[in-house]
Amino acid sequence: MSGILLFNKPFQVLSQFTDDAGRKTLSDYLKAPGFRPAGRLDYDSEGLLLLTADGVLQQQITSPERKLWKTYYVQVEGEPDQHALEQLTEGVTLKDGLTRPARVSRIANPDLWLREPPIRVRKTVPDCWLQISIHEGRNRQVRRMTAAVGHPTLRLVRTSIGQWNVDGLPPGHFIELEARMPLKNRRGKR
Repeated sequence: MSGILLFNKPFQVLSQFTDDAGRKTLSDYLKAPGFRPAGRLDYDSEGLLLLTADGVLQQQITSPERKLWKTYYVQVEGEPDQHALEQLTEGVTLKDGLTRPARVSRIANPDLWLREPPIRVRKTVPDCWLQISIHEGRNRQVRRMTAAVGHPTLRLVRTSIGQWNVDGLPPGHFIELEARMPLKNRRGKR
């Protein structure tokens, strides 16, 4: 068993403890000597970030072989049609190759915290929410996927990684849990 921190990373916070440019970092929200992020979440994305002091656990969480599903609420510009949703589900060709199949569905506006600053709103362009789950971790992958099908991401909130989720955890807060990786992460199961 190893300790793990579940942190709800606010918008415009780096997923690291220091920054020479003076941007907000994890150290503005938590003191966790020895803990390091298990993966990353972009500066302009929000939601679940896992941290651990256990190098083996960190590697298991981030390893592509483990295929841990990461789920996001994604507010996109426009209203994707069935073809766009199928493209996201089957895989999208990006500059670094074809993405693996994803789980994608339209969802009602999720009950989320307010973001500061709020997203830009264009009166002539509608937006909608998608739930997207992936099990790879390319740089800015979800944003690039939605842009590739003609629907740029306006807001991106990671809600879960494998068995861990951000439910009930306000932005800028964390909880510490004992963590144990499941023996197997069967493909297609959460």
